[in-house]
Amino acid sequence: MFLRRNFLNVAVAAVALPAISRICNVQASQEGPQLTQILKADLEHQDGTVQETVVNLLEMAPGISAPWHMHPGAQEIIFVIEGHLVVEVEDTAPKELATGGCALISADTPHLVRNDTQIGAKALVTHSRADKEKPFAVLKKPA
Repeated sequence: MFLRRNFLNVAVAAVALPAISRICNVQASQEGPQLTQILKADLEHQDGTVQETVVNLLEMAPGISAPWHMHPGAQEIIFVIEGHLVVEVEDTAPKELATGGCALISADTPHLVRNDTQIGAKALVTHSRADKEKPFAVLKKPA
């Protein structure tokens, strides 16, 4: 458990460091580095347990959309590294995310992500899974 947590911390740091470095470089006129909190939220609908955290790099070409889907027992965090994405979550208005934008999607909630622009986009996507025996994703249309 300790080794897995340390590995995940190193993996997340390796992916996030370039973005954090750019944020700090933008603030170079101030003394010392500036830390910008992207998201702080309690896990939702997880009953306080997480069996597995999965971090992926999403690369989405222009005009591409993921199908409506949900992640059983898994909360999702999307952080846009490059470009623009639109996140649609069931029963909410679409949310446009530019570089540096972040979205939190509750477990078991139908959603999709799409790139409506003419340029590619990249995002860091993290899933906190309460039960890794459940399927990672299930195709699902909103109610």
